[in-house]
Amino acid sequence: MGFPQPEAGLVVSYSYRWSDESEAGHVEGRKNRPCAVVLVVQQAEGKAPVVAVVPITHSPHRNPDAAIEISQAVKRHLGLDERSSWIVLDDFNVFTWPGFDLRPVPGQNDRYHYGLLPPRLFESLIAKFSELRRHGKALQTSRDEEAG
Repeated sequence: MGFPQPEAGLVVSYSYRWSDESEAGHVEGRKNRPCAVVLVVQQAEGKAPVVAVVPITHSPHRNPDAAIEISQAVKRHLGLDERSSWIVLDDFNVFTWPGFDLRPVPGQNDRYHYGLLPPRLFESLIAKFSELRRHGKALQTSRDEEAG
C-alpha cells in the first residue's frame, strides 16, 4: 500500500520520542503509538514535506490544559482501543516525511495510518497547540538527525 500523503489531522502509527524521556510524566517512554499530524510544510519542488506530530497516549497528562481527551466515538472511528486516551499538545516531533519512524498499524502490515480526526476535534487541537507554541510551552524534538 505504501505511505499515505501527509495531511493535517491524519493519525499515523509512529515511534514517538518524548522531548525528555526521563521526565516522570512520560512513563510510557519511546514506543510505537498513534500520533496526529498537526502541521505539514511543503518544501521546494521535488523535496519531501516536513511534518509535526503530537502523541496519543493512554496516560493522563500531568497538565490537563495541554492535552485533549479523545471520545470513544472518535476512537472507534480511528480503530483505536477502548481505553481512555489523550492527545498531548505540549510535546511534538518534527521530521521529513515519511521519515524512518512511521510504523505499520498493529495487525495491518501494509497500512501506516488510522484515519483522519474529525474537523471539530482537529480545530480545537490546533487552537490549543498553537497557543502552547506561541507561549513557548510546547517542546519540539527533531527526528531527522537520528538513524533508525
